[in-house]
Amino acid sequence: MRIIALFLAVRLLDTSVTYATPIASGQHHQILQAPLEDLTYSPHPRPASARLHGRFLHITDLHPDPHYKSLSSIQSDDACHRGKGPAGKYGAETTDCDSPYALVNATFKWIQENLKDEVDFVIWTGDSARHDNDEKIPRTQDEVLSTNRWIATKFAETFGKGNDPKKALAIPIVSTFGNNDILPHNILLSGPNKWLKSYANIWSKFIPEEQRHGFERGGWYFVEVIPNKLAVFSLNTLYFFSNNAGVDGCAQTSEPGYEHFEWLRIQLQFIRERGMKAILMGHVPPARTESKELWDETCWQKYTLWLQQYRDIIVGGLYGHMNIDHFMLHDTKQITISGQDKASAIDEDREIMDDDLSIESANDYLEELRENWSNLPNPAPVLKDSNPAKDSKKGKRSQKDKLLDKIGGPWGERFHVTNVGPSIVPNYFPTLRIVEYNISGLEKTPRWVDVQKASEVVEQTQRVQDMDDAPSVQFEIDEEVDLVFTEKKSDLSIAKKHKKKKGKKHKKKPKHPKDPNLVVPAPPTKSSPPGPAYSPQSLTMLGYTQYFANLTHINNLQLVDALGAGSDDVWEERWREGKHKGKHPKNKTPHPNPFKYQVEYDTFNDTIYKMKDMTVRSYLRLAHRIGKYKPKKGDSIDGNDCENGTDEEEDYDIENETDVEKHKKKHKRKHKKHKKKKHHRQHEKNKVWLTFIQRAFIGTLDEEELRSFDSPIDQEAAQELSGDPHDGEL
Repeated sequence: MRIIALFLAVRLLDTSVTYATPIASGQHHQILQAPLEDLTYSPHPRPASARLHGRFLHITDLHPDPHYKSLSSIQSDDACHRGKGPAGKYGAETTDCDSPYALVNATFKWIQENLKDEVDFVIWTGDSARHDNDEKIPRTQDEVLSTNRWIATKFAETFGKGNDPKKALAIPIVSTFGNNDILPHNILLSGPNKWLKSYANIWSKFIPEEQRHGFERGGWYFVEVIPNKLAVFSLNTLYFFSNNAGVDGCAQTSEPGYEHFEWLRIQLQFIRERGMKAILMGHVPPARTESKELWDETCWQKYTLWLQQYRDIIVGGLYGHMNIDHFMLHDTKQITISGQDKASAIDEDREIMDDDLSIESANDYLEELRENWSNLPNPAPVLKDSNPAKDSKKGKRSQKDKLLDKIGGPWGERFHVTNVGPSIVPNYFPTLRIVEYNISGLEKTPRWVDVQKASEVVEQTQRVQDMDDAPSVQFEIDEEVDLVFTEKKSDLSIAKKHKKKKGKKHKKKPKHPKDPNLVVPAPPTKSSPPGPAYSPQSLTMLGYTQYFANLTHINNLQLVDALGAGSDDVWEERWREGKHKGKHPKNKTPHPNPFKYQVEYDTFNDTIYKMKDMTVRSYLRLAHRIGKYKPKKGDSIDGNDCENGTDEEEDYDIENETDVEKHKKKHKRKHKKHKKKKHHRQHEKNKVWLTFIQRAFIGTLDEEELRSFDSPIDQEAAQELSGDPHDGEL
């Protein structure tokens, strides 16, 4: 009865719906989905369009600071809380000061006026409390929870249903907490605990009611942002975080990280059985290079294995924390998880990355990413074909066939992509991102808000029905993991069938890894097509538009040199005073310009990145171009070839690479060679790499800072890219 009533309610709500034009294969993006800056916005609030927009908002690291004072000192002893200095009304850009409430209020106001009715859901990846960087004003539990409650209220008000007395949400908001949203920062013990219970209350509008118990146990949940089509999983990355001394990785059954991955494994399997797709999101990203890491290695290994096994349903991963705009590739060839196997020497030597990246530490991190990407084979020769899956002649293996083996087949399934969004807190410039995704085939899909309305109708109807007329659904609860099931007989039957099949399979052909606690997720079936992260299809992420607020222009401070500026404190080495170090405002009263966000860049019209979409193949192409120390035609800063040929025509020598072991040995030799003498310490000419660096720091690097990424760098190249792209009317 409940299911029938739900169906009827959805159909009644769906009678007068007009739907978005889907993006058809081969049609140009601009014709069907106009960039946000080209849209005209109504000056008055209007009801949300009864269709999917094919866009969502990713916002992260707001770090509101209730103690911030305008025109205060930016030195480490003052932290924009006292003294006199160049701290602007809307924030002290390029410093380590946190966000004033004025910035947070202005940001939500701009979102309300420009984005509210143009997105389908919101991904909010945490850190909504200030850093603990002022010994004179230590953080308290009440303050941390209070600022988080305030930010949650801002989201609820901004994306609420207008005059609804219940203040219900118009679109789903998926939240998570960051390492600064608890006290002491970084340390979160196994649940249930007071912090998880507090956030279950603060995010009561965001967490589905049936998942609150599971959230209070581990801080994880998911939302079907497009019912029966797409779920966003909120991961509690603090249980994976290397700096969390309260837990110990993801290998032991006693650890919350282990339980988290078991929950994720089971839920993703149910998502697969229901024919749905999933986006993974969290605060701390799985950053991992040759010498640095953010996650415990056992957690990174499981995460990468899960990505590989569920590659048919995972759309992508979105994270925050690091404040810089970049992406990372996960190489499944680096999966060594097998229980008792010892970690490699590289794994043992890998250091824990700093919580907050300075330009110097980011320099090392980003250059390591580039060095890893320099070893990528050029995917262009095999990925430019309109039909990359076309078979070669029988009995013959061409160079392209061998190259396909190296990248994981025609769709690049050896790799996975994680995107890290830049922050609102103005360590550089406040930034947010609108991601667009393919809505082909979703024309008649009920929206999240429609299903919420239908559920309310069902609940009201059931109050007057005889309880005997509506049979209850019994759920099986796993002994080790709190499972969340959808209240549908079909889903429950699928769950039971899957469980029985799984048991029979193990009886017939047991496959036990060396670690008896490790349950390897089932891979895609042989008949499964490539997932939306690989092959363009419904729900594939198409690209993004990045917005920033130029606080230098907005704050509009007239600065002069200050006498006796600077500090000799040792802490000063880690504290950034930013571009206005040693300056004081000329006027005692600030006169800011109107606040607004504007487009920094978008991937749809980007002549540098040239990304067709956000599939793994597009990122492989981009990473390969960034990693070129001798760029091809078109990627050189002076427009001349640094090496003959084009990217698509590059020759690749793989004749002697007959197995994976030879490739690994060659890879290790290259790393050793780079350690002894990095060949990229020459005159830098790769404009794709330099653009990647400039965008990582939201265009705030000056010529000297840009040179630090490749020194000695060609002066003309540095000047061409370091000119402030945010000057003029901004």
